[in-house]
This record gives sequence, C-alpha cells and structure tokens, in this order.
Amino acid sequence: MTDERNFRSSYYEKVGFRSVEEKKSLEILLKERPFDTAKLKHFCLRFTVPMIHRNFLWKILFGITPIYSESREFVALQRRVEFQDLRRALKVTKIVDETTKPHRIFLMMWLLRTRRAKIDMGAQLESPLVRAMNKMAESLWHIMEGDHEYEKMVDMYWILAGFLDHVQKFHKDVGKLLECTLQLLEREDPTLYKHLGKFEGLNNIPLDDWFCSCFAGIISDGSIPKIWDKVAVGAYKILVFVAIVILTTFRRVLLQCDSIDGILDAISHINEETSELIVNKAIELWQQSGSILVTMSPNIVNVINA
Repeated sequence: MTDERNFRSSYYEKVGFRSVEEKKSLEILLKERPFDTAKLKHFCLRFTVPMIHRNFLWKILFGITPIYSESREFVALQRRVEFQDLRRALKVTKIVDETTKPHRIFLMMWLLRTRRAKIDMGAQLESPLVRAMNKMAESLWHIMEGDHEYEKMVDMYWILAGFLDHVQKFHKDVGKLLECTLQLLEREDPTLYKHLGKFEGLNNIPLDDWFCSCFAGIISDGSIPKIWDKVAVGAYKILVFVAIVILTTFRRVLLQCDSIDGILDAISHINEETSELIVNKAIELWQQSGSILVTMSPNIVNVINA
C-alpha cells in the first residue's frame, strides 16, 4: 500500500497535480486571520511557493505586511512614505540621478536606512559584500511582478531590504558556510575535491560571492526564487547544497580542467535549463539532510554533517 501511495504521489507530481494541491494549501493559510507565520514558514520549508503568491508571502515573512488585517492599510501607507523619503534624500544629495538604475537606488536606500551608508558611497558599492548585494537587487528587479510600476518599486525595495537584512545577519558566518561546503564536497565526491585542490581551484571559486548574493547572477532568475523561498525563512543551510550541486553538475568538465581559468569558465555559464536542474536537486538534497530551519551558529558544521 505504501509503494502504491508513493507511486501515486510521484505520478501526480509529474503531471502537475502536486503544485495545484500546494497552491490550494497556501491559499487556505493566507485566508487565516491573523496570518500564522509559523505555518507559512513551514510551508516555505516543505514546498515551492506558487509564483502568484510569492511577493505577498515574502512581505508577510519579512514583516512588511502585518499579520493583523486592521493594521495593513496604515502600515502600507507608512512604507510608501518612508520609501519616498529615502529616495528623495538620495536625489537631493545628488547621490543618484535619472540615469541610476532602480535596483541600485534601492540598495543605496537600504544602506541609508540601516545607517550603513558611508560618505563615499561610490567606493562602498564596490566592496565585495555590497557588490554581491547589488547582484541580488538586480535579480530581484527582474523577478518582481506587478501591474502598477510604483507599487512594484515600493514592494521591491521592502522585499529587497528583507533579503539584505538576512544576508547581513549570516555574512559573519560565511566562513563557516565555506568550511561546510568543502567538507561536504570532500565527503560526497573525493575525486572532484582532490582534483580541484591541485590548482587551488577551491580557493579561487567565488563561493563567498555566491553565498552573499544568494546565487544571484549565477542561477537564472527564473529558478532562483525557489532558493530564496528558503532563505526568506532563515534556512541559509540550503546555500551550501546549491554550491555542491553546481560543482557536481559540472563534474565531468571540471575533471578535464587543468587551470584555474578553465575551472572558473566551466562554472560561469549556467543556462536556464541547467539552473532548474541544479535548484531542484539542491532542494532535494537539502530536504534529505533534514531541511532544518538553520541560522548560522558555531555548530553549523555539525548540523550539515548530521
């Protein structure tokens, strides 16, 4: 009977029925008053968020939209006012102008709001961490959908702020993520690990940039939201599995590389189809590992290896 159920579930998933059921489950959760954020986080950990509900769900998870309906209109107004004030401040001080790309403006607005902006913001934007954040902002600009341009911009700024807050939180633990990635690769594919080590490849693959950008600019914009669904609830552990799957996906090519340049070139061209395969496999491996809601801690290595 168990085998029959598993077969049936697999078949339903292949023909698209599973996504329909997941969409219905999420819609039921979004009808609850007030929203139960614990249930919504659990949904994100278990399933892929339907695109039609993604923006709204992200806003709830980041606290942009209150869980209580009676507060939403007032809070939305305050969000718009703060958005306008921040953008106006950058224009008045001539830090931005009409030629500045919107996603870059939103990044600078976040730096200003969080009191991280420096006098020489141009130089600050060239720092490794902020460059990675800019990649995330650019991808989000392409991902975001909306019927009204102004509302889209307001929503994008606040959602971007939510993601950047997360990146800022786990940035201090990127070293632990790197350590976990190397340990997991050595355990899962010792041949590939040893080969990459010959050319200092593992030290030159931009893993820190991958993690701080949450793979923006690496994984296609059509597939990356599936990973960001998990990051939105603090499950940073999944980033390690995305890195591992990228390397193992290109295993055959990488084993033929005999230079750092060859290695970097081999992993720099990931098309949409391959991106989708990588993301799905990474989520599968992450879930098999326990898909624990992980925020970085000194014991993260033990968590990954558990």
